[in-house]
Parts: sequence; structure tokens; C-alpha cells
Amino acid sequence: MTWWIVVLLVAMALSPLVWLRPSRLQSGQMAQRLAARRLGLGMQLTQQEWPHWLESSPPASCAQYHRPRRSGRSDCWSYWQSAPGVWLNQWREPCSDPALQECLRELPADVYKVEAGAQMIALYWGERGGEVELGAIAGALAKLA
Repeated sequence: MTWWIVVLLVAMALSPLVWLRPSRLQSGQMAQRLAARRLGLGMQLTQQEWPHWLESSPPASCAQYHRPRRSGRSDCWSYWQSAPGVWLNQWREPCSDPALQECLRELPADVYKVEAGAQMIALYWGERGGEVELGAIAGALAKLA
């Protein structure tokens, strides 16, 4: 009988440690983010205000993957993926640059937005997928930087 009490007390003492262990989804996201760092991408969680005309509603807090742009690039643009493979700017005009359109076409379906500024290029991703999708994202950001 006393060993049951000891087992019960040990189980009660260790049960909070189970709460500290990350879930499978969180472990997968951490591994993916570390792989992105190895590929030279920066990552942060950001709050975004999405256009009202997007068909799917992206999450309010989204993962932003970014990399610095090469010097001499001063073009600034933003494109949202309204449907898989359909990229529109803030005025809902489709992408007219063929080289940019080809790079955007390679991206996964759960990439919500790609934007370029004078200093960095950023991509907002739902993080569904694995190494293949991350490689496509890193390749596209490298081409666009």
C-alpha cells in the first residue's frame, strides 16, 4: 500500500513537467524555424492587418520570414495571394512583372503576402509544410533579394 502512495506522489510531482513539454506542432515549428536560420532567413512573429478582400482570412499573428536586400535595389512593392497562384497588389491588380510572377508562382499556397522594401524582403507564411516548402521560400527570397 505504501508503494502506491509513493508512486502517486511521484506522479503528482512530475505532472507539471508534462505541461512544459511543447506539443508536436510547436516542436515542428521550432525545427522549421531553426532550419530557416540555417538557410540564412530571419524569422519573427508579427501582427498584420490583412486586406478585407482576401478570400481566406489569415491569422492575425503570422510568421514573417525575411532576408536583407542587395544594395542598389530600391523598388518597393507588396503582393497578397488571394487564391493559390493568384497574386494581387493593394489595388487588386495582378502582378505584371513576368520575372516576379515566376518567383511568386513557386511559393506554397499558404504564403499570404510578399513585400519588398529598400532594405529587406519579407514573406508572411502560414508554416504548413516541411523542408520542401521552406527550400522553395528560401530560393524565392534569394532570387527576389
